[in-house]
Amino acid sequence: PDQPRAAEQAGPPMAVGEPKGAARKGVRTALRSDPHAGDGRYPVAWLHISAPRGATPTATSRCLCGWDRSAVGHRRVLALIADHSAHRTTCPLRTNQEGRAAA
Repeated sequence: PDQPRAAEQAGPPMAVGEPKGAARKGVRTALRSDPHAGDGRYPVAWLHISAPRGATPTATSRCLCGWDRSAVGHRRVLALIADHSAHRTTCPLRTNQEGRAAA
């Protein structure tokens, strides 16, 4: 009686919710191919322009080939837009290299 005793073990925990195996009785699902499967195209280059009213416009032009340019100011942003459009015709990721070598 004057020695400490071990704590008594609690009984089994009470089960709450659905019985075991209930998930197996739910709605069957099947894994299907992506209904929004693409046609093989994916983005290669991005042009981001920010021109808040009354603020100086900025722009960035990036491409997976390594092209990475930015511009600040109205004239420079317009020039970057033109450079971005021109890059589309010279980008090694967008042009067919075999056709260029043959020409």
